[in-house]
Amino acid sequence: MTGVAELLDAARDEAGEVVATSAFWLHHGTRLAGSGTTYRNSYVLVRVGDSFGACAFETGELDPAVCAEASGAPLAELLADAPLPLRIAALDAHLAHRRPHRDSPEAEPVTLPAGTPEVRAAARDAAVAGLLDVAPGAAVALIGVVNPLVAAIRERGGRCLPCDLNLRETRWGEPVARESAEVLAAADAVVATGMTLGNGTFDAILRTCRERGLPLIVYAQSAAAVARAFLGSGVTALSAEPFPFSQFSADPTVLYRYRSAGAA
Repeated sequence: MTGVAELLDAARDEAGEVVATSAFWLHHGTRLAGSGTTYRNSYVLVRVGDSFGACAFETGELDPAVCAEASGAPLAELLADAPLPLRIAALDAHLAHRRPHRDSPEAEPVTLPAGTPEVRAAARDAAVAGLLDVAPGAAVALIGVVNPLVAAIRERGGRCLPCDLNLRETRWGEPVARESAEVLAAADAVVATGMTLGNGTFDAILRTCRERGLPLIVYAQSAAAVARAFLGSGVTALSAEPFPFSQFSADPTVLYRYRSAGAA
């Protein structure tokens, strides 16, 4: 696949008479102990059969009222005509339904323990950090800033180049770029959130990594099955966390780690 548009086209051809059983949205805010940052995230979700697809969206980007019309709609229509976050959630649901993460032989399941938000977030971020393999001094573009990943990059000897649409500095006061092109130009490796699939920036990141031979690690709640489709074709490794996400439960949940052939 060259990019997301081609994947959407293929999914429309495959969808047939399948309908989206339900579509709904969630708004979630949290502040972890010891942090000065309150994270606020909105998600749109689509259910197809036994699988959910998800995509985060920015405030004002999607009217949640569209979920009423999308529930029970033909999947092919959502893939073709819906606002981008809803199209990505529908695509994610389609791909996850065709090949659930839990049944994927190349996936490494990682169980996040029961506990507080802090315990579960630390376990999730440690699982993502375990996919990092950077040489000492390497510049790592982090597109979608999560402070524990900033720390993990440093601990592995890398130099973090943070980029985020909403945060202006890291927990340690480091400036955060707004445009991904700024950090990609100086990167030796890239770590990107699945939200890049929902805001339309993923293709440019993927293209840059392919052209320059840069490792690309994706950590995804948004569009985890969509990111998986590019594994070995630009995406080097993936942490896929299907819905329900870790922040919505205090009980054990599972994420799935993937590595492309030849990846460390």
